[in-house]
Amino acid sequence: MMDKPPISRKAFWDVNFEALDFEKSSLFIMQKVFNYGTWDDQVSIMRYYGLPRIKKEIIKASYLRKPVLSFLCTILKLEKKDFECFIKMQLNPLPWKY
Repeated sequence: MMDKPPISRKAFWDVNFEALDFEKSSLFIMQKVFNYGTWDDQVSIMRYYGLPRIKKEIIKASYLRKPVLSFLCTILKLEKKDFECFIKMQLNPLPWKY
């Protein structure tokens, strides 16, 4: 098993970072880093897991911010409709913005 990637704890303010299992909790970690981590954290995660694994797992994310979703579509050559969180957003639209 590889050592943990060199990422900041910024995205993990609400959990015990030391207790995270980077293999068993990979989707949780990817989701947190892409939504709340720094650019360097994102690069480290991409190097650690590799784009094929990220592509396979991140589509199951329960929540991704809109800019993150667009970024991931671009780098992974996917469409928004490939992501479960996008489908959920379409099924539960927010009220209008005035």
